[in-house]
Amino acid sequence: MGRIVSSKAMGLMLSLVAGLASDDLCGAAPSKATEAVADFGLPQVKFINEQIRQSWVDNQIAPSGMASDGEWCRRLFLDVLGRVPSVKEMRDFVADKDPQKRARLVDRILNDDEYTEEFARNWTTLWTNILIGRNGGNEQRSLTSRSGLQKYLRDSLARNKPYDVMVRELITATGSTTPGSDGFNGAVNFLVMKVNEEKGTLATAETAKIFLGLQVQCTQCHNHPFNDWKQQKFWEMNAFFRQTRALRRYVEGSREIDSAELVDEDFSGEGSDPAEAEIYYELRNGLVKSAYPVFVDGTEIPRSGYVSEVRRREVLGDLVTRSAYLEKAVVNRLWAHFLGYGFTKPIDDLGTHNPVTHPALLEYLGTELRTNSFNLKELMRWIVLSQPYGLSSRTLESNVKDDPQLGETPKFSRFYLRQMRAEELYESLLVATEAHKTRGSYEEQEKSKNDWLRQFVIAFGNDEGTETTTFNGTIPQALMMFNGELIKKATSLEKGSFLHRVAADSSVKPPDKINYMFMSGLGRLPNKSEFNAANLLVQRRGGDAAAALQDIWWAVLNSNEFILNH
Repeated sequence: MGRIVSSKAMGLMLSLVAGLASDDLCGAAPSKATEAVADFGLPQVKFINEQIRQSWVDNQIAPSGMASDGEWCRRLFLDVLGRVPSVKEMRDFVADKDPQKRARLVDRILNDDEYTEEFARNWTTLWTNILIGRNGGNEQRSLTSRSGLQKYLRDSLARNKPYDVMVRELITATGSTTPGSDGFNGAVNFLVMKVNEEKGTLATAETAKIFLGLQVQCTQCHNHPFNDWKQQKFWEMNAFFRQTRALRRYVEGSREIDSAELVDEDFSGEGSDPAEAEIYYELRNGLVKSAYPVFVDGTEIPRSGYVSEVRRREVLGDLVTRSAYLEKAVVNRLWAHFLGYGFTKPIDDLGTHNPVTHPALLEYLGTELRTNSFNLKELMRWIVLSQPYGLSSRTLESNVKDDPQLGETPKFSRFYLRQMRAEELYESLLVATEAHKTRGSYEEQEKSKNDWLRQFVIAFGNDEGTETTTFNGTIPQALMMFNGELIKKATSLEKGSFLHRVAADSSVKPPDKINYMFMSGLGRLPNKSEFNAANLLVQRRGGDAAAALQDIWWAVLNSNEFILNH
């Protein structure tokens, strides 16, 4: 049953939510922008800071001050682990007086065994969504095994497999899609639903876009109107996938798909000679032309369609991982993940027609990533320890025009506010309510999360497989947060629940329980006006401390400050 709230109590709860929802997110005051910013002895961090500062000078912008320790700690946990820090994690960090504590915390959550599983879980979710979409594997009669891809990614990320190795495996993989099946290779799930679609055109477009940052899908039918990518180049890239097929494997005695298998087999070409296995495509004027496998940089490979003579995807994997586009594309993607915007818009379009906001920085970070054996954790370290990542999200008069939402190119003079991803909200609610301590197996966790996430996913089903999510701060979502099952569970007073444990703890004074609510949800203590509003809720509840705490907790979880990464 739902709880009964008086109109006065509800008014106070909503006023508390409104207070927490203001743009001036009520954390500790940021430090002054003039304070020295540490480079932590890392030349990569030093170079980032110098390049971004120079752009401020060039654009006559003064940056916001530095974020408080609590703000920075919260955003670090959200971006790296996909959830807010626990009360203990936050308190331990804020209380630490070591000037190197930020570098030490970064090293800990990137490398300590205690966080390996969470790191792998979060980045598995991110990469799964990039590679096959939020709905990939959930379609009817899908060949994709979402759990199969997640197992491959989770194992790779837990071992910190170099990015170029992982990309090559995803491009060249053969084997079965489903865990437990003969020849299982989870990496095949990236391509298994793409290679059979329109002669592998989706495989062509997604491989180029995700790993090289090249938007080629429109050149399937015509030359690109803005850059030098021609229709011929699309089909030359497409030719690399023509030896590959996805085969359905059915449950014995039924038409139910048990698994799929990705195989390489001889391709005879669309002409008459497998030794010259060409493909044909049609120009807009009706003329038909031929194409052979040629990489984007002009590198030609043998034309034979016989796998005994050349495995086209194997060669493609080598060419992609040697391409300078590889490191630039992933640097741009990770920079956007941590800073809210990439060096280009969209982040997966590095074509010559699309200007880069900080070209020297993108080039440098790409080179450093390759020099450091494509260790993505090192790239993450450089970004999160940099000055732009450490800035406050508060807008000043000096940088109010630095607003990418108004069409301005990002100058990174403040930390851009952004809403949590739906997955981050889910995981953060579990941590805030301490429900993560009693979770089931990884498979059970993922199933529960997937079931909850499905309500947000909209797949448009266009040629690019584009999909989006309704998790975007709209009124329907706000109502879902106010009244949804996840919030009801998070604010439950049932025996054994988070709120029940806090309310029943007689060793903790009532004011400290209010403080604990704020620290659990927002990573900070309430300010004076918030504390007074919370005390009024206690009075309105006529001494029913448990119900008052429930009201306060509901207000905290439904505030912008909880749902935003700031």
